[in-house]
Amino acid sequence: MNPLASWFHRTMAGTALQGRLARLTSLGVAMAVLFIGLATYYAARATMYSELDQELIEVASYASPLVGIEVDGLGGLNASSLQAANVSLMLVSTKGDVLRVPGMRETIDPGVEEIAIARTQQGSSTRTLTSRDGSHYRVVAVPATIDSGKYAMVIGRSLGPTTTTLWVMGNVIVVIGAIFILLSGAMGSWSGQRLTRPLRDLSTALTRVTETNELQPIGVYTDDELGELSRSFDTMMHSLDSSRERQKRLIADAGHELRTPLTSMRTNVELLVADEKSGMLPEGARSEILNDVAAQLGEFTSLVGDLVQLSRDDVVTPAPEPLDFADVVRSTIERAKRRGPHLGFDVKLRPHFIIGEPDTLERAVTNLLDNAVKFSPDAGTVHVRLIDGTLTIWDEGPGIAEEDLERIFDRFYRSDKARNTPGTGLGLSIGDHTIRSHGGDLGARNHPGAGAEFWVTLPAADPEDLTD
Repeated sequence: MNPLASWFHRTMAGTALQGRLARLTSLGVAMAVLFIGLATYYAARATMYSELDQELIEVASYASPLVGIEVDGLGGLNASSLQAANVSLMLVSTKGDVLRVPGMRETIDPGVEEIAIARTQQGSSTRTLTSRDGSHYRVVAVPATIDSGKYAMVIGRSLGPTTTTLWVMGNVIVVIGAIFILLSGAMGSWSGQRLTRPLRDLSTALTRVTETNELQPIGVYTDDELGELSRSFDTMMHSLDSSRERQKRLIADAGHELRTPLTSMRTNVELLVADEKSGMLPEGARSEILNDVAAQLGEFTSLVGDLVQLSRDDVVTPAPEPLDFADVVRSTIERAKRRGPHLGFDVKLRPHFIIGEPDTLERAVTNLLDNAVKFSPDAGTVHVRLIDGTLTIWDEGPGIAEEDLERIFDRFYRSDKARNTPGTGLGLSIGDHTIRSHGGDLGARNHPGAGAEFWVTLPAADPEDLTD
């Protein structure tokens, strides 16, 4: 294989898409070259034949008067002058008789076309014929009326020079076309390599993720659709990496939180089993242990429920509907009153229509009210306001330490004040996730002269959505 063919083979190889692009480009150029080449060749051939015919007709018109002076000697024309002009001349009668120039070789014979011109004395005829020696001639016949009768002046010229010119032109077209096809293949391969580079990077990144489980982004972008694909892939990698880290943190935190109630329940159950055999517990201790186990089971159940809610938040498809947020808050207040019968509730609610999921919003507001109930002092008051689309809840408890404000919505985070109180450390995190999934915002601060204050804002619904 020669170097050019070897280079072309390497160029057309490579990735399937790159090779396909190179082949399609070469095929397109080849079709264009073939069409243009054939059109050019046949247009040149027709032009050369037309010019040759016109030249022969002019020669015949010039020679016709001279021949009429002396028919037998054909006007004194000699073979040498005709050969120098590269033409053959003869007169053809209506009967097919031929008068030739003395000394001229008999290379071409008349046909029916020339005899017809002699008989009709109208128009002209042109055709290509093969001579006795196998050469190709272009033959023209025009009427020639002479005193002695009707004739056709027939002049022929060898097509050798014309054929040679056309052959050279055809070879040039083929060579130039082949060069352009090779160049187009190389350009197609180069363009395909540049165009498919983001795809190769993407494929390499996916292979790396599959083999190493490392979520590394590509980090190289172009200003086109493939660059946008790379950006989307990197965004997905960042999201997956963030999700993986959240899962690891959730599992670690959940394991830590579950360990305490499980250890305590196991200890209490072992005491009950041992007491069943030995009766070592004093009077009333068994009842206290059972109550402790029941409380721990309740805490454990609450923790598992919160974990399930956290896992569902990422996979359940939301089904929002038009609703009045005031109705959601009002329903959660009734539940909070049952949990804090010793507390007072200062409530002022105004309608605020939104698009959301009532169940998840009710759980989020319930978590905020439970937090207020949990930290309110005996006979304290929980204040609830829903004015101008902002829900505000504050209690009269000890408030939130400044160092805890930034982390209060983290999963499983519990301040020093909350470590000895019931709860899982997930309620505020779940509420924050729910509010933000509805396009709202949740924040915490200390209410002036009182305890902790939480505020919630949710975007109002479009009036058209409420009427649908």
